[in-house]
Amino acid sequence: MHLDHHFALDPSVTFLNHGSFGAAPRAVLAAQQRLRDRMEAQPVQFLVRDLEGLLDEARAAVGAFVDAPTDDLVFVPNATHAVNAVLRSLTLSPGDELVVTDHGYAACTNAARFAAERAGARVVTAEVPFPLRSPGAVLDAITRVLSPRTRLVLVDHVTSPTALVFPVEDIVHVCQRAGVDVLVDGAHAPGMIPLSLRSLGAAFYTGNLHKWACAPKGAAFLHVHPSQQHRVRPLVISHGASSRRTDRSRLAVEFDWMGTLDPTAALSAPAAIDFMGSLLSGGWDALRAANRALALEARDMLCDALGVSPPAPDAMIGSMATVPLPAERFTPARGCDPTFEDRLQQRLWEQHRIEVPVMPWGSPPRALLRVSAQAYNHAGQYRALARALAG
Repeated sequence: MHLDHHFALDPSVTFLNHGSFGAAPRAVLAAQQRLRDRMEAQPVQFLVRDLEGLLDEARAAVGAFVDAPTDDLVFVPNATHAVNAVLRSLTLSPGDELVVTDHGYAACTNAARFAAERAGARVVTAEVPFPLRSPGAVLDAITRVLSPRTRLVLVDHVTSPTALVFPVEDIVHVCQRAGVDVLVDGAHAPGMIPLSLRSLGAAFYTGNLHKWACAPKGAAFLHVHPSQQHRVRPLVISHGASSRRTDRSRLAVEFDWMGTLDPTAALSAPAAIDFMGSLLSGGWDALRAANRALALEARDMLCDALGVSPPAPDAMIGSMATVPLPAERFTPARGCDPTFEDRLQQRLWEQHRIEVPVMPWGSPPRALLRVSAQAYNHAGQYRALARALAG
């Protein structure tokens, strides 16, 4: 059964790129608008007197969704913001090392480089092969570059360019044994894969709620282990820095108010969690399973059409899948409109109204195509993509 009528997406577009920014259901946008109406009816009441309680209610719902103590969660606009907050809070010395992987999200890798350069530290890149045969290749790549100088490992839970679910539980365990903190960039994880941040035990974890949980744009969280909360400050230092309150965690006191903004995206996260969990009779487990099955079907369909092998085991696929395009037919092309990463991406959009990312990756670069699968997608859309690639 198609569920596209719940979403405001343009029906003339074959939208296969949920992974980039998500898409909020109409019901969730309506819930956000009700909050905005309430805020604009009496801004002082809403922002000064009501907001703290509303944030606590939303935090409790998100905490239950990702299995995390609410005192350890704060809202941020996006995962990149959270990664920057953690990296900028680190006390680094010359010679210290930050470990990233070559599958990392470029914005967050840039943030790591910025933090390292300011302190005379350096970024060390763990090179993870792609295609790869097993999750063990990820763990091996990271383990090889750990050293006594490693202060933090920044690793994606679900990679952006290659759409792989990394074995973060094993990574956190190995790093903890080595005395190294881990910052997990879980931008794609909430709503795509089951989460228990309580059992994961990472020092820092951030996830977007506007991607696979389908909250409005600008809803994300940062989870900080209690042992690390004294170290983390928000990017914007505001009134909380001088507050004497002891009834709330210092994390919440500083992060919950960084100046005037529209908080309704985060406050709408519970509505998104409830709505998306109601779409199928089996709730969130059924939705995640259906999206994953569709992503695998789409991947296999494209691999068959292109004559390539799946680049990773099924166990490393969530609700997205990346296919390396045959080098003899598709090479990364520059010179396209700067709003596109590749001329093929531009052609698919302009000639077929298919919205799908095509990006260069690796050295020498090869073209990768990534598809997403959400409740509004269906197999016919991926067949259309396969036909367009053959044309």
